[in-house]
Amino acid sequence: MKENAVNPLRLTSLNHVSLLCRSLEESVIFYQKVLGFFPVRRPESFDFEGAWLFGHGIGIHLLRSTEPEKLPKKTAINPKDNHISFQCESMAAVGKKLDEMEVEYVREIVEGRGIKVDQLFFHDPDGFMIEICNCDSLPVVPLPIVGGLAQYCARVKLHQMGQPQPQTN
Repeated sequence: MKENAVNPLRLTSLNHVSLLCRSLEESVIFYQKVLGFFPVRRPESFDFEGAWLFGHGIGIHLLRSTEPEKLPKKTAINPKDNHISFQCESMAAVGKKLDEMEVEYVREIVEGRGIKVDQLFFHDPDGFMIEICNCDSLPVVPLPIVGGLAQYCARVKLHQMGQPQPQTN
């Protein structure tokens, strides 16, 4: 395999996210009804309880926790906590649907450089955070590579930046 400095592991996409659950049944219902995932077959050789779901180009693998009492409890919704984010077509439709389903959420708005991104954050039944956003309006701008490390946004003049070049050693 030829070395590739930009993609050394030759990754192609996100395959799945695996989550521990207190109640497999409750989590399956949540991911189906709220997020539109559907169940798919798991390998028959697995000797532990779980469910595989698929939707939106990725999998969610739900695993029944062997020690559910040790899983973290739901806390306040904190947009700066670990989460997975999904792009949507209509933030208004998402907010309306979450209201109808009585799912508690927090709304955030990110604005800057003439761009506005709306975000809704909520928990699954086990407290794992989910974000729904219209982040496609946010451009992905590569940072310049200096000394093998990307420079932080606050230290970069974006209008002077070109495409980053792979480092060769």
